Amino acid sequence: MKLKLAIVSLLFFIGCTKEKSITSPLLSYVPQNSAVIIKINDKTAFSSDLGDNDLLKSFAPTKTYSSIVKKIQPLDYLQTDMESVLAFVELGKGNFEILYVTHYSSELFNLEEATDKTVEQITYEGQTIEKYSIEDNTFFSIELNNKIIISSAKMLLENLLRKEKNLSINPSLNKLNEVTNNESSANIFINTKKSTSLLSSILADGVNVDISKFTEWVYIDFKSNKDHIKLNGIITANETTPKVSDLFRNTHALVNRTPSLAPMAAEAILSYTFDDYSAFASNQKKHLDRSILIDNTFDAVEEIGLIHLKGDLSVLLYTNGSEKIHKYFDDIKTSAEEYQGHEIVTLSKNDFLNLYFDPLIKNYSANFYTIIENAFVFGSSAESLKTIIANYKNNATFNKTATYKTAKEQLADESTILFVANASGIEYYLDHYFSKEITQKVKTKELSEYSFAAQMVSEDHFHHTNILFQKIAHETSMNKTTPLFTLTLDSEVATVPQFVKNHHTNKEEIVVQDQQNKLYLISTDGKILWKKQLNGRIQGRIEQVDLYKNGRLQLAFTTDNQFLILDRNGKEVPPFSFSYEGGILNPLAVFDYERRKDYRFVLSHGNKIYMYNRQGKIVSGFKFKQADQAIQGIAKHFRIGRKDYLVFKEEGGKLNILSRTGTTRIPVKENIAFSDNEVRVHKNKFTLTDTEGRLYQIDQNGKMSSANLNLLADHGIDATSNTMVIMNDNELSIRGKKVELELGMYSKPRIFYLNDKIYVSVTDIQNQKIYLFDSQAKPISDFPVPGSSLIDLSDMDNDHKLELVAKDQNNSIIVYRIN
Repeated sequence: MKLKLAIVSLLFFIGCTKEKSITSPLLSYVPQNSAVIIKINDKTAFSSDLGDNDLLKSFAPTKTYSSIVKKIQPLDYLQTDMESVLAFVELGKGNFEILYVTHYSSELFNLEEATDKTVEQITYEGQTIEKYSIEDNTFFSIELNNKIIISSAKMLLENLLRKEKNLSINPSLNKLNEVTNNESSANIFINTKKSTSLLSSILADGVNVDISKFTEWVYIDFKSNKDHIKLNGIITANETTPKVSDLFRNTHALVNRTPSLAPMAAEAILSYTFDDYSAFASNQKKHLDRSILIDNTFDAVEEIGLIHLKGDLSVLLYTNGSEKIHKYFDDIKTSAEEYQGHEIVTLSKNDFLNLYFDPLIKNYSANFYTIIENAFVFGSSAESLKTIIANYKNNATFNKTATYKTAKEQLADESTILFVANASGIEYYLDHYFSKEITQKVKTKELSEYSFAAQMVSEDHFHHTNILFQKIAHETSMNKTTPLFTLTLDSEVATVPQFVKNHHTNKEEIVVQDQQNKLYLISTDGKILWKKQLNGRIQGRIEQVDLYKNGRLQLAFTTDNQFLILDRNGKEVPPFSFSYEGGILNPLAVFDYERRKDYRFVLSHGNKIYMYNRQGKIVSGFKFKQADQAIQGIAKHFRIGRKDYLVFKEEGGKLNILSRTGTTRIPVKENIAFSDNEVRVHKNKFTLTDTEGRLYQIDQNGKMSSANLNLLADHGIDATSNTMVIMNDNELSIRGKKVELELGMYSKPRIFYLNDKIYVSVTDIQNQKIYLFDSQAKPISDFPVPGSSLIDLSDMDNDHKLELVAKDQNNSIIVYRIN
């Protein structure tokens, strides 16, 4: 179902918008008049890439969307990981049928869950066409040359059978396919001449846009997750037909300066650059089929910029010299006024931009102009220029916005054409160019969370393109802490999200479990890599181990009734799949005494203690196999000096401090009413608290000291060898320095030591705020940030900037970057 929804949504974006020399044999089965062709390299990844994207889901209510859904219904019954091709072919005006081809597999169809189904055979020119009728849907299939071809229209299969011996690939399509990136989950090819009806179905009445005038073919790779869609590829030009892209032939892209001059409040900017005006003018003359010569008044222009602001349009020309342009405007100047050190000039003639820069500028009245840096900025009103000047003087320009910064991170530095817009800018284009149905359905509040960008870089007869729909990394103060992404799980978050290392990339990924006991592994960029259904809730943290000492890491943990170790792909590693009946297991402890990866896995079940080696066998030399009463919490291992200490708490208050073999190393005579905080070692002393708010410390000789700190029963404590942190009610104490936070319900504090710096975190669960402090109890810039669980903190992508992961809303997690 995700694949079906993803494909339909993708077609909407098509309407709106390494090297491999081996030709895909599947493309030869695609009709020559196909409008859109999707070559699916990895169906699972393709579904994952687009199926959960928030922005794509906003298209679901539209009629065009639902009509295509029905056409691709057969894809719900297919199971294949092999390369496949999906083509959309127009049969009758505005009616698009599908043809799907993949390699033969006896297990391709999965119709077990389908109800009300019939299959019949039709003979056509000696070949068998199978007709499937499933519920209210009908489709057809044939086997041909060890391929399975499926279509919503029998005619397409009949045409294919007639041409079986003369199958060929469109030369332009074949040329593009030779440079496809097969590492992408799918490649999309758009025949602009054949896709006009698809585009017109979503455009407003009276809007006639023929994208074939811009390019002949479009090739796109795409990447997507919950928060973004990235389309990048190539558009080609037909030598015989004039295209807008031909205007930039024999020129090179430059750095776009429009964003640094447009106001911060601009809804959208559009920029065109070229390094040779004479080449641009020559291309323009050919494109417009002009017989008159255009003078060289504007031959110093390098960039044309359009700024959309509050429903008004301003135009700028960035130049590398201005003498001739100044003379031109002096001749049509009628008056001027000064505004914040800039002269705003009134012009007697206002249509010159349409003449010199058609078709990039049309029907524009340049009534006023001013100069900012090396740019001539034009407005239909003086007020629009004053707004631009005021923003420029206050350094409040578009390139400072989160919208632009979010887009710029994903785009090339130099652009022939650059378009960047926020939600208001996109809504402007929706209102003016798209059907009312789509405008009403798509124009939602979610658009405000996105940056929209398109880029073209000209190069000979090809034009590299990038199209981006990216959830904005909202900036707070000085861009210090920004959300990277959020991700929604299938049900409510059940465990604290945590980072784990990907041994292939050496970057961090995220593991988390939901209320349905489903475990997720999430990539660095927010994609769900896999989900695994477990039988119970994970206890405590997940540990990473290298069982085979080969650098490949596994995930080790206990649930309420199992001890499991999973490999990189979520598969259980034998023999580590142990089950225990009755009661609930405590969290898993992993000991690596000599740091040689000779692990000891320690878990407790009631008063029974199990210690396994890395072969999954019970360690016979460990003597502490059963306690007097049930073990409370997780076992702990500490090394002080040259000695190892294993610590177990019993529910009756007995504290066991043992040697490696499980014999008593430090006897503790006094029972303690343990709080639910873990035992720590601080200043070389075993440190813990009780439910009455007393702090206990035990030295290596067994001497115990205590101090009444008057802590509440639900206090939290964490400690390292030199730092102690206590959270009591709404008061946080770090190394004795106290910070009073707003009233709330606070988690236990946690200490992190990263990049030679101590960080202390605590979360107000009630008010959903995450706090982060340094070792001097000073808050980290921009905190608190929204979040509703304990956190994990790490340098996720090895860029020397920290990332924080936590529960966001009930069924989502959030990752922040701390610059």
